[in-house]
Amino acid sequence: MATDRINGSFLTAEEERKQSLKRAGELKQRIADYLAARDSIPCGREWADRIDAHKSKLLQLLGGTEDDWRNWRWQMKNRITEVELLARFVGLARQTIRDIERVSRQYRWAISPYYAAVMAAGGVGGPIWRQAVPSAAEITDSHGSFDPMAERLTAPAPGITRRYPDRLIINVTNQCAMYCRHCQRRRNIGEIDRHQPRRVLEAALDYIRANPEIRDVLITGGDALLLSDATLDWLLGELHRIEHVEIKRLGTRTPVTLPQRITPELCAILDKYPPIYINSQFNHPLEVTPEAAAACSQLVKAGAVLGNQAVLLKGVNNDPHVMKKLNHELLRVRVRPYYLFHAKAVRGTSHFITSVDEGLAIMEKLRGYTSGLAVPTYIINAPGGYGKTPVLPPYVLEHSPDKLILRTWENRIIPYPNG
Repeated sequence: MATDRINGSFLTAEEERKQSLKRAGELKQRIADYLAARDSIPCGREWADRIDAHKSKLLQLLGGTEDDWRNWRWQMKNRITEVELLARFVGLARQTIRDIERVSRQYRWAISPYYAAVMAAGGVGGPIWRQAVPSAAEITDSHGSFDPMAERLTAPAPGITRRYPDRLIINVTNQCAMYCRHCQRRRNIGEIDRHQPRRVLEAALDYIRANPEIRDVLITGGDALLLSDATLDWLLGELHRIEHVEIKRLGTRTPVTLPQRITPELCAILDKYPPIYINSQFNHPLEVTPEAAAACSQLVKAGAVLGNQAVLLKGVNNDPHVMKKLNHELLRVRVRPYYLFHAKAVRGTSHFITSVDEGLAIMEKLRGYTSGLAVPTYIINAPGGYGKTPVLPPYVLEHSPDKLILRTWENRIIPYPNG
């Protein structure tokens, strides 16, 4: 018996079923390569026991207890900053020790014990190691600049960076739990942890009050959540009382590098000043540990909306399967993949920079191959401080007043009416 008319022909129910099964088989083949690779990609949720083993070793080396481990101040006080301790923890070749010592004379480094345990699980030279431990490439690199985003030229008031019409950044600290080797603001790290003085923060607030078009304020640094609870409470409260400031955002990597910082006291402060959006930077699925998941859960319960701003890094996540698994793991812990940043041309970091073609190839293997929730926007920051530019694979092949020629995620070429 004939049923619906499809593509100019009538199909029986049995024919429809056969076509549906054929299509399902095609789709199953589309994901076969990811399924074959998925279980070999290190993942914090699945490698929790391995991470715990390294945690136990590190606690013994540091003379710490389980209660110490859960204390974010203990974690900060016991950051690994000396190559001798790192070598005792993971074992290092002499050349690696010499390289770290050489880089240390030019660029600061520090790793929280928590992140060091995750790093050790991934192995020396692994994707977490590359983000945390100095490499000789940092001082042999002559490419790029120390301020590729021209932040010094987009600072209309103390502590402020402004690149867009209705939003701006307050830079509140140079302090981080772990100093990322790919950091865009490595020029600000210095040798001493420094929060912005109160007078600088007050000047930034005065600028915001005087410019009513500012509806969105991002607090970052460094790491925004390494301010004290009292300072965060004061700063968020001041912003909350400015009528034209609609949302507050916090830039932080503490859910990744120091989840112990997400305390009930901090969450009570965040809960007072909605809406608050928090963007973190998970770059590899090994970073999405049970501790990170618990921290994210606490933030969600405090009313924060969580997003992730990954950076595309050579040797860390420049693989479509790794990126897909990372985004799937993030959605499990209620963090929405938001941006995938092309690495900036910061002096000393060119060994991390991929081609744009690699980024586009990753996006090709996300769109359509997984849910839209797991697909971030691929972004290139325009040099000179001219802002974020989204970069997409070419899905519109032709564009005329009466029609478009579209390319689907499966490379099917389809005409579509324009209006």
